[in-house]
Amino acid sequence: MSSAPVDAAERRAAAPIICYRNDQLPAYREAVFATARSTMKKVAEVTVPPRDARTFEVPAGHFFRIVSVEGSQVGDLNLWNSNDLSERFYSGKTRQLQASHVTTGDRLWGSFPALRPMATITCDTLDWYGWDDDGAGVHDVIGTRCDPYTNHQLMGADYHYCCHSNLTRALADGRQLSLAEAERHIHDVLNVFMCTGFTLDTHQYFMKASPVRPGDFIEFFAEIDLLGALSACPGGNCGSSHSDDSTPCYPLLVEIYKPLADTLPDWGGSDKSGYSGSHGR
Repeated sequence: MSSAPVDAAERRAAAPIICYRNDQLPAYREAVFATARSTMKKVAEVTVPPRDARTFEVPAGHFFRIVSVEGSQVGDLNLWNSNDLSERFYSGKTRQLQASHVTTGDRLWGSFPALRPMATITCDTLDWYGWDDDGAGVHDVIGTRCDPYTNHQLMGADYHYCCHSNLTRALADGRQLSLAEAERHIHDVLNVFMCTGFTLDTHQYFMKASPVRPGDFIEFFAEIDLLGALSACPGGNCGSSHSDDSTPCYPLLVEIYKPLADTLPDWGGSDKSGYSGSHGR
C-alpha cells in the first residue's frame, strides 16, 4: 500500500457534491396519481412461477403492481418500450438521477437517446423500511441480475434458472424470438423487494433476507407503452443463497390496472430527451 501524503486528511475531508440534482427533475404529481389510483380497475394479471419469468404488457396511462402472494420472494424486473425494444430500462441512469434504492415518487428512466421516464413508482408498501443498521435498503438498482455466466465462473457448474436465463426465455417466448435474439435485449434490472447494500468495511455488494411478506406490493404508472419481464429469483428472499434449487421460492403476481381516463387530464405521455443528437458535429 502506498504511503499516505501529509495532506491525506485534508483530501479526504473534501465535501461531497450531488452529481445530479433531482430537484431539477419534474415534480412527482402525488395528488394527480392519487386521484387516478382511486378509480382504477384491474384488467389483467400474470402469475410468475418460482425460478421462472413471464412477460406482460402495460399500455401507457395504466398502472401495474408486483405483488407478493405466497411467501417472501424477490424479483428481477426488465422493462422495454413495447413498440421498440431498443428503448429499455437504464438502471445506471436511474441510480444517478434517483438513488441506489427506489420508492414512491421515483422514476425508472429509459436508455439513450430517449432518456425519459418509462415508469413512475406510485405506491410501495415497503417504504417504511428505509435504511437499516447495515446500510441496506429495498428495491435496488445496484445489482445486475444473477446469471449463468457468473455462476459458472464461481461455482464451475451450469445453472439454467438464474434470472438472466429466466428473462431470456420469457422474452423469447413473449416475442417469438430465438434465445440468442432475446438475450441481446436482457439488461440490468430493478431488484424488486430485494434488500441490499454495501458492507461498511470492504464495500462489497451484499444481500439479506427481504422484509417482503404476502400482500406487500410495489406499484408503477406506465409513462409509455411497456413490455415487462419479471423473474421470480431462484434466491427466494435472498436471505441465504441464490442460483440453486434448494432455497424456498414462491410465485409473484403482476396486476395491471386501468384508471378512468378523465382522472389524468393533463398527462400527455413521457417526452423524449430534447437533446439535438448532433454530438458537436
